[in-house]
Amino acid sequence: MGRYVARRLLQMIPVFIGSTLLIFLMMYSLPGDPVRALYGEQAIDEAQIAAIKKDLGLDLPLWQQYWNYLTGLFQGDFGTQIASGRPVADVISDALPVTIRLALFAFTFVVLIGISLGVIAGLKADTLLDRGMLIFTLLLISVPSFVLGYAAQFFLAFKMGIATPTVRDSENLGELLMPAVVLASLSLAYVVRLTRTSIVENMRSDYIRTAVAKGLPRRRVVGVHLLRNSLIPVVTFLGTDLGALLSGAVVTEGIFNVQGIGDAVYEALIHREGSTVVGIATLIIIIYLCASLIVDLLYAVLDPRIRYA
Repeated sequence: MGRYVARRLLQMIPVFIGSTLLIFLMMYSLPGDPVRALYGEQAIDEAQIAAIKKDLGLDLPLWQQYWNYLTGLFQGDFGTQIASGRPVADVISDALPVTIRLALFAFTFVVLIGISLGVIAGLKADTLLDRGMLIFTLLLISVPSFVLGYAAQFFLAFKMGIATPTVRDSENLGELLMPAVVLASLSLAYVVRLTRTSIVENMRSDYIRTAVAKGLPRRRVVGVHLLRNSLIPVVTFLGTDLGALLSGAVVTEGIFNVQGIGDAVYEALIHREGSTVVGIATLIIIIYLCASLIVDLLYAVLDPRIRYA
């Protein structure tokens, strides 16, 4: 197991470098001068612009800027904002807890509700309940998240008055409920369908027929034998979905006025703060890679036949 983890950590290095390099080049190769854009139509001395670029390292070649960024990451330095001179690490530390709270709320909703509905649909395959569940998940997949968000605001907040239209206190879980459900809607649909399909396939397996023939209680057959093996593809999806929830929060946070990572990215794109966008994207990449490693290790827990050399 230790050798496998070490090998996976080594494999993460080129993935991390390639991903961050791509995002870095996309942000810093955009046409226009981000320093000059700060002053709009105002007249400014070229020497002052050159001095600002030199202080921020923007006068160096792109490869050297990227190298300085990578070396700074190992010291916890994600760069500096151009306009305010504020470290990007401070921006992330203020916004990240809010987004993590929202994403974990949505993730918990996906795991509990999605797997439960998928198991019910799988055990009741080809029934009216199963077909209704498939239609429901198809609707969730078809409707964009921003449409679902505005619809939830209109009906639940303005029409029925059972929720607040925007989040005023990000630490209040009651106010985060509606944006968390909207954020989780697409993932919920996929988890329901994936769990249902896996349950139906494993119901036809020989080991399930053997467990039933031995007279084991249905609860043990489903809970121990069927569910444990059926969760492997679901865990694979959920592992990468946590990172998707963090990145997908950009739209949801904008709709519900949640002051998290999404809001920080939106403001950074408007003001062309490339360092902020790159820093947040780097953090999400790290979360993706760590989640992928954890998912691979969970395979051996779910299926004892899986062993890592």
